[in-house]
Amino acid sequence: MKNQFEIPFVGLKIGIHDFEFKIDKSFFAGFPYSIIDNGDLKVWMELEKKETMLIADFEVFGTVKMDCARCNEEMDIEIEGELTIYYTFGNEEAEDENLIVIPNESYQIDVTQSIYEMITMAIPLRPIHDEDECDEEMVKLIEKFQNQPKEEKINKDDIDPRWSALKNLN
Repeated sequence: MKNQFEIPFVGLKIGIHDFEFKIDKSFFAGFPYSIIDNGDLKVWMELEKKETMLIADFEVFGTVKMDCARCNEEMDIEIEGELTIYYTFGNEEAEDENLIVIPNESYQIDVTQSIYEMITMAIPLRPIHDEDECDEEMVKLIEKFQNQPKEEKINKDDIDPRWSALKNLN
């Protein structure tokens, strides 16, 4: 079975070519340690083939399912992102994360990892529900067991005697 994310560029003419991908649960299953388990996304890729390189411009729109960082209930998070990857031919290693060097004998590129990285980078740092949408029971439990700072006055007589000698240095 052909992987839809492997793009054979050898047969493509010089110029711009458009591709569309549907991303769902099966896509994320290929990443065993993924922070995302499910989603409903569309990815558009414009691949420009040149004589010596390929330029892939990606756009993603849709939703992913993740747990709320506040109440731990599953929620839909809207995702929107863009990414440009440059593919060049050669055998040396690229130091730029947006530049991928592919061997001269290659005939296709695999865009799976690039799409996954674009989606994960579009996720908010702390995905949370709107305050009134969180599971109220869980929020109450968190508040109950959350460490509340103790308001204690430090008594000058409670200083460790090993440090009291330092007060006399001035």
